[in-house]
Amino acid sequence: MSQAPSHASRRSLDLQIEGMTCASCATRVEKALGRVPGVTLATVNLATERATVHGGAELAADVLAAAVRQAGYAVREADEAPSPAGGRLPPGWPVMAGAALTLPLVAPMLLQWVGFDWMLEGWLQWLLATPVQFWLGWRFYRAGWLALRAGTGNMDLLVALGTSAAYGLSIYLLVRHADHGTPHLYFEASAAVITLVLLGKWLEGRAKRQTTDAIRALNALRPATARVLRDGVEVDLPVERVAVGDLVRVRPGERVAVDGQVMDGRSHVDESLITGESLPVAKAPGDRVTGGAINAEGALTLKTLAVGAETTLARIVRMVESAQAAKAPIQRMVDRVSAVFVPVVLGIALMTLAGWVVASGDWEQAVVHAVAVLVIACPCALGLATPTAIMVGTGVAARQGILIRDAQALERAHGTTTVVFDKTGTLTEGRPSLAAVHAAPGQTRESVLRLAAALQQSSEHPLARAVMDAVRAEHVSAALSQDAKALPGRGLQATVNGAVVLLGSSRLMHERQVPAGALAEAGHRLERQGRTVSWLMRETGERTELLGLLAFGDALKATAHEAVSRLHALGLETVLLTGDNRGSADAVARELGIRQVHAEVLPGDKAAVVQGLRAAGRVVAMVGDGLNDAPALAAADIGIAMATGTDVAMEVAGITLMRGDPRLVADSLEVSRRTHATLKRGLFWAFAYNVVGIPLAALGMLSPVIAGAAMALSSVSVVGNALLLRRWRAAAGQDQNRVPVDPARTAAA
Repeated sequence: MSQAPSHASRRSLDLQIEGMTCASCATRVEKALGRVPGVTLATVNLATERATVHGGAELAADVLAAAVRQAGYAVREADEAPSPAGGRLPPGWPVMAGAALTLPLVAPMLLQWVGFDWMLEGWLQWLLATPVQFWLGWRFYRAGWLALRAGTGNMDLLVALGTSAAYGLSIYLLVRHADHGTPHLYFEASAAVITLVLLGKWLEGRAKRQTTDAIRALNALRPATARVLRDGVEVDLPVERVAVGDLVRVRPGERVAVDGQVMDGRSHVDESLITGESLPVAKAPGDRVTGGAINAEGALTLKTLAVGAETTLARIVRMVESAQAAKAPIQRMVDRVSAVFVPVVLGIALMTLAGWVVASGDWEQAVVHAVAVLVIACPCALGLATPTAIMVGTGVAARQGILIRDAQALERAHGTTTVVFDKTGTLTEGRPSLAAVHAAPGQTRESVLRLAAALQQSSEHPLARAVMDAVRAEHVSAALSQDAKALPGRGLQATVNGAVVLLGSSRLMHERQVPAGALAEAGHRLERQGRTVSWLMRETGERTELLGLLAFGDALKATAHEAVSRLHALGLETVLLTGDNRGSADAVARELGIRQVHAEVLPGDKAAVVQGLRAAGRVVAMVGDGLNDAPALAAADIGIAMATGTDVAMEVAGITLMRGDPRLVADSLEVSRRTHATLKRGLFWAFAYNVVGIPLAALGMLSPVIAGAAMALSSVSVVGNALLLRRWRAAAGQDQNRVPVDPARTAAA
């Protein structure tokens, strides 16, 4: 059991459940947990065998575990390995033992197809079938009894009833005809069904383990030790003992142990398993490096920025685990079906028994057909179809640099019809440079730069950095300022030499009723060229005078055009939503082929634009990276945040792109579509097995052995269908000529 982070008045706990075999088991555990005082929500994922419980501060792990055990299931620590099936025996030993005992029983039936008429003595059949029925099959009796005691049913109950009926009928016939030779018995049916179900569960377990490959791969990236510099000496320490601020040395070929900033050295770093970036990324002093990445040719010294649960890798693992544990909305329908599935199947089996007795008077055949109905029913396939698809989809997306917060986001994203883009930092590089400075009459370029630098010197805004870079390059000293403050969506102001100086957008200039005058033509021309124009003003008495303008250029990302084109090819509408001026926004939209533009929108109004699009019937995905995009990301049907932006944007988004490549937007929507299609295909096959198989068995068209094989195959095929998703690869950043970093080779170098 692991405790998730929580507020003082709320708590969340994870429990690892053992013994669940089908969707009705998961439903029963949910109900048992839901009845515990203080629990507000309990969800159980059959594929991960994990329960997530939310409630008040009084929530206690031992009380929850007791409720699960009372329902008939075992609980273990969330990070603890599952209980071994049988000491030192191989995991599949029950299947091998069952096959060895069952094969002699089934062999006569198989030999009849090639003309051999041979049958084992009845007592030998009994001797082979009994250990299969009551030793290997004991798990079905135990789980079925616990389900009955709880007033419900599950797959184990169906198997136990069906095989017991076949076994009991064989005992009856063997005793009744003891003096008249060996009659046709059904020991092979009961033994074969148990063996086939065990085989199916073993194959299903192996396949389910493959669905969590992404989590295991991410966890494997965590180095156990770090080489820390202490008093100029390198000391190997467990990662848990590294503190923020420590200097860590990373040699060529080693994995980076912590999130850090390069203080010394240059190298290339392979972050592909974290960000999906196909090529190693150059790192130099000042650059950030993510823990878990592989260092290539050069030694690096890093200043530790985050350790343990606060590292990027740890946050990724938590997000993927959370998405895999959550239930998709479509699962609610499956849960309702599963809740009545076993009682309905039992009813059909009883009707089959009664119907065949009435129609033919043959009790023997009636029992056989009823057994076939019981064993072909497969509630476990229904329970596995949705969670396995979600697990594989979120896992493969994470390995391609796309983090999906939860199953709801994944399911909702597939229906997107409109993609709304922020401009700066999303479609553009987000590193604007000062492209032009125009001084008003009576002012000079230097005076305009000095005053602009006075306002911008304490700001971290990209435009502020562009101004300060230009000031340093031209050796202009910034004037002293006081009382600097931001004007949201408009600009900023400060007091310089006793006067209030403002620097901001055209909106700010119009609100202050300042005419552009001699700078009007230059401003319009620069906006038509796609420049972002800021106006410098000064308040003197009751009037505000214009001092000059500064124009900034921000290059489009190299992949922006391809990103928008791919979305159009998918049949999606694109919209540009920005606080920048109309001219700059229109220029970017024209170049990228975006037809709908909302420019000069205040941060608080971006959410209203998104809500307006939704009100018009569109399913909206909002893509942004800044603090001012957070309301719009939250207002959209699905928010998509760039991890190169602010933490706030990532917190409210349903999908986070681990690198700033806008092509990943199309990839995230594509993996959502693929996952949803896989999910629906799995549910179709799960329902089809039961809708087709149960009537065929009731009509006497399937033997119990064939029914058992079909039941085992259903679960395996549903999980196998989900595993096909593992072949998906993001189109963004896939470089066929990539030379991957080889730790052994770089270490040797």
